[in-house]
Amino acid sequence: MSTAQPFEIFLAAPPGLEAALAAETAEKGFGPTTQHPGGLSFMGDWPDVQRANLELRGAGRVLARIGSFRAFHLAQLDKRSRKFDWAAFLRPDVPLRVEVICRKSKIYHAGAASERIKRAISETLGAPLDDAAPLRLMARIEDDLVTFSLDTSGEPLHRRGYKEAVGKAPMRETLASLFLRECGYDGSEPVVDPMCGSGTFPIEAAEMALGLLPGRARHFAFQDMAGYDAEAWEAMRAGGAPRDTALRFYGFDRDAGAVRMATANAARAGVDHITEFTCQPISALLPPEGPRGLVVVNPPYGARIGNRKLLFGLYGALGEVLRTQFRGWRVGLVTSDAGLARATELPFLPDATSVAHGGIKITLHRTGVLR
Repeated sequence: MSTAQPFEIFLAAPPGLEAALAAETAEKGFGPTTQHPGGLSFMGDWPDVQRANLELRGAGRVLARIGSFRAFHLAQLDKRSRKFDWAAFLRPDVPLRVEVICRKSKIYHAGAASERIKRAISETLGAPLDDAAPLRLMARIEDDLVTFSLDTSGEPLHRRGYKEAVGKAPMRETLASLFLRECGYDGSEPVVDPMCGSGTFPIEAAEMALGLLPGRARHFAFQDMAGYDAEAWEAMRAGGAPRDTALRFYGFDRDAGAVRMATANAARAGVDHITEFTCQPISALLPPEGPRGLVVVNPPYGARIGNRKLLFGLYGALGEVLRTQFRGWRVGLVTSDAGLARATELPFLPDATSVAHGGIKITLHRTGVLR
């Protein structure tokens, strides 16, 4: 992997949270970035690719744009694909899958284009082609421009490597981190989740407070690419030594199974010493001792879990407890249903953040400090 020539790096983001990811990317010293629907891009090198996978909490994937050329027909695509320097990026012993998209181009048949590219790689590099391979090459043919990108992440980045146990409709870690950021959370205050499920919000907040790198415990696709330097990677990964914090992070759930899952996930993540998960209903919720901070919650909603009509009482009870017991705290509430959010009677700010997620639109409703 040569670092001499910068190339475009694309970071996938939940649609609607591109600006939040751009803010995190800038804080981490990447960029400048350009925002696109569903992500953002910047110019960088292979160490930037590796560091983005390791450090960015909000990115869903990191794609490396490794090259492009014009092609107006399949024979030209075949010829230019054979001249492409695949050996600079791919290993001949690592299986590869190829995905092609064609838009507004004279080459319009994605299947035929895929066969040409696969054959070129197979016959010039010798790498085995497998539609189930973890390593993925994406070819986009748009306006007759062929662009090759490698998915350097492999498994989606929300799979941090610790969450073995999940409940119904779990919140992805990448989305949770961006919602925390949208709530103004920066790791310097406690977090309470009254309906914690598998513990994503408290665990993510605890990791941020400790300065733990989100990708510290998992494998990435770039580790199976040509030129990967294991020693340099280990040095980069070792640079994320955790810091101490006196803060604590709390999750509550009326489901004892969810509490057991969250506790086990926190232990695997290495944050069990600063997290606490308790089985109890909303009616028993009280603020923990110590400094005030953020309450963040992803309650059930009709399109996600359960019958909408039965949920108004739940949201009303949640709002009552937060309004009366959590003065001095801020609240972030995630739901697909504005009516349920209103049932809390919480003083939400007007600038709610909506995100396309799992086939529905969910919205983060935020308050200022409750008075």
